[in-house]
Amino acid sequence: MKTLLAFALYTALAVTANADTAALEALRDGDMRKLNFHATPEPAPDVAFETFEGEEMTLEAYRGKHIVLNFWATWCAPCRKEMPHLAELQAELGGNAFEVVTIATGRNPPQGMKDFFEQIGVDNLPLHRDPKQKLARYMAVLGLPVTVILDPEGNEIARLRGDANWASDSAKAIITALIAEPAEG
Repeated sequence: MKTLLAFALYTALAVTANADTAALEALRDGDMRKLNFHATPEPAPDVAFETFEGEEMTLEAYRGKHIVLNFWATWCAPCRKEMPHLAELQAELGGNAFEVVTIATGRNPPQGMKDFFEQIGVDNLPLHRDPKQKLARYMAVLGLPVTVILDPEGNEIARLRGDANWASDSAKAIITALIAEPAEG
């Protein structure tokens, strides 16, 4: 399977320097088949959310890198299943070109969020909060979990509703193809 995905990744990168949607869609397998790429990137809103410490921030803080933005909640059973996969993706591919960003939306007390991460063994993802669901509303998050992929310019390029194995070979191939894109401009 890894050989097949490596071939698919190589082919996708060879077909296009900009990793167009068709090439990325060809990398989808398993849970990643639920990942829908947009025909045209959609600007992410400039709406504030909070850090764990209660400081205000926006997605602008992540400009310049691809991000996998995950909306979750402490009461969400699929989120509990998915979060360790996101942590593995961050551990393997996170860096200057890519980051996994997690935002608990709705009523999620900070201590409950911290306990949630401790219980599932996640220690490398941010504990951001959207307590009034402003960002979630602007991004049409209608259920949890929802994960969106943003390009370095801050545009939403793909969305996945429901949980997924973000540590799968398919997910890693998609993110690797994205971050291998040459910088525009």
